Amino acid sequence: MTTSITVAVAQFAPGEDKDRNLATITGFVTTAKAAGAELVIFPEYAMFTAPTMDERFLSSAESLDGPFVAAVRDLARREAITIVAGINETTDGPDQIHNTLIAVDDGGKVAATYRKLHLYDAFGYSESRFVRPGSACAPETFAVGGLTFGMQTCYDLRFPETTRRLVDAGADVVVMPAEWVPGPLKEDHWTTLLRARAIENTVYVAAADQCGGNGAGNSMIVDPMGVVLASIGEEEGMVSATVHGDRIARVRQKNPALALRRFTVTER
Repeated sequence: MTTSITVAVAQFAPGEDKDRNLATITGFVTTAKAAGAELVIFPEYAMFTAPTMDERFLSSAESLDGPFVAAVRDLARREAITIVAGINETTDGPDQIHNTLIAVDDGGKVAATYRKLHLYDAFGYSESRFVRPGSACAPETFAVGGLTFGMQTCYDLRFPETTRRLVDAGADVVVMPAEWVPGPLKEDHWTTLLRARAIENTVYVAAADQCGGNGAGNSMIVDPMGVVLASIGEEEGMVSATVHGDRIARVRQKNPALALRRFTVTER
């Protein structure tokens, strides 16, 4: 593979004002495009976040045909860039939403969606009270510049089989939006697991986390040998890196772990 593209990860602290969140996204997209990025990735719940998960998340939810996704589609089309962002998606009931990622291509089409599988019912949090997990169907992927991308969300990072399913589906780059809640050793877990997922699957990992009080920050792009190519600290910002198809091929020649494995992933 000889394809190379520039990927940007944007880190910010979404709030309860969806218009303000959209304005922040717009600013980052414009900057990313001007810097030559072909894909820009935003955090989980980029559309709307409240300090505590409660009924506000329910009232914020929109369908994939709603105004927020429509605005992201218009933005992607206008800037001719692919955008990944987390939204609060309605379900068929009033008491739960989906925690959904959308990938909108540079023509403004929703090219792939992902509904979070592993809900954050840990460290004293209970996401499943208001969020319905997605179904364990075949992963949707999307392409940018000849490379294939797969998506997963935040707590999914702690389940290595989630990433392995994406790689089995052909992903060269794993996109990881998150609201990685701060806590004891959480930043260390985040960094360690991102690098581990890249190393064990010989893929790039591009992670966009929230910052501020709800997220630990430390967004980064990691290469297939676990090298951190670009990273952000705890404040709002954006970084980019070029991902190379031939780098993946060379790493897999040195470390053919995918070819040598003896187990597959099955649904529980």
